[in-house]
Amino acid sequence: MNDMTELAAVQRNERRAAFEANKLSKRLHRQVGQAIADYNMIEAGDKVMVCVSGGKDSYALLDLLISLRQRAPVPFELVAVNLDQKQPGFPAQVLPEYLAGRGVPFHIEDQDTYSIVKRLVPEGQTMCSLCSRLRRGILYRVAGELGATKIALGHHRDDMVVTLLMNMFFGGRLKGMPPKLVSDDGRNVVIRPLAYVAETDLERWAEHRRFPIIPCTLCGSQDNLQRVQVKQMLREWERRHPGRSDNMLRAMGHVVPSHLMDRNLYPFTTLQATGVADPAGDIAFDDEPCAPAPAAAATVQFLRGATDTEDSQA
Repeated sequence: MNDMTELAAVQRNERRAAFEANKLSKRLHRQVGQAIADYNMIEAGDKVMVCVSGGKDSYALLDLLISLRQRAPVPFELVAVNLDQKQPGFPAQVLPEYLAGRGVPFHIEDQDTYSIVKRLVPEGQTMCSLCSRLRRGILYRVAGELGATKIALGHHRDDMVVTLLMNMFFGGRLKGMPPKLVSDDGRNVVIRPLAYVAETDLERWAEHRRFPIIPCTLCGSQDNLQRVQVKQMLREWERRHPGRSDNMLRAMGHVVPSHLMDRNLYPFTTLQATGVADPAGDIAFDDEPCAPAPAAAATVQFLRGATDTEDSQA
C-alpha cells in the first residue's frame, strides 16, 4: 500500500512538473514572439547572428529562436557565434559539442581578450567596460564576415530595467537598454528578443533544458559591481511587490515628455497657455491605474503556435 501511495505521489509530481514546464515554454515563446513583432526585429531573409556565451540567457535565446523559426511566417537563418576569450580553465569543447548537437551553423572566434583586460585593468577595479568594448568590436567584425544582417543578444527584461536604474542612480540620465538599435559603427542592427522575459523564467528554463552552463571568470566573479547590487535590490522589490519590474519595463515604452524635464524633447521655454482644454495636461500627480500593455496584433501573425499548441520541447 505504501509503495502504491509513493508511486501515485511520484506520478502526480511528474505531471505537475510537466504542466509547469509546458506553461513556462508557452510563456517564453509568446513573449519572445511578441518582442520580435513589436519591434520588427526579424524580417524575411535575415541572417541572425546569435551571440552565445555559455550562460543561461544566450543558451535560452538560441534555444527559443531555433524553435520559433520553425513556425515563423517569414524565412530567416540563424548562425551561433561564441567568442572564446581564452579565460583560464574555459572548457572550449562544451559549446561546439552543444551547437553541433542542435544542428545550427556556428562559428567559434578565438581572441585572447582575457589577457588584455587583466593587463590593463588594475586589481580591484571593474572589468566590464573594457571587456564589453573589446567583445563588441570583435562581434561586429565577425557579423560582417559571416554576412549577418542582425546581431541577437541575450539581454532580458531585468537587464533592461537594471540599466535604467543604474543610469538614473549613477549617471543622472533617463536612459535604458533598447530592444533594437543600430550599432556604434553604424553597420549592424542589434536586437534583444528576450526584452519581455523575466530572468527567473530563464533560470527555470535553463534548468528544465539542462543547458551546459559555463561560468564567467571575468564579470561573473565580481560581486561588488554596482550592477549586481542594483539587480539584488530589484529582486527584493519584485519579491515584496510582484509585477514592479514589468511596470518599470512598460514605463520605458510609455514616455510622456511633457511631464519630464528634458528641454530638447519638449518646448518648455516657449510654452504658452492656449485657452483650449487639454486632456493630457497637468495630471502628473493624479492617481492613474496602470493599464496592461496591449497585445501586438503582429504577434499572432509572427508565431501563432507559441500560445495555441503545446511546445514540443517542453
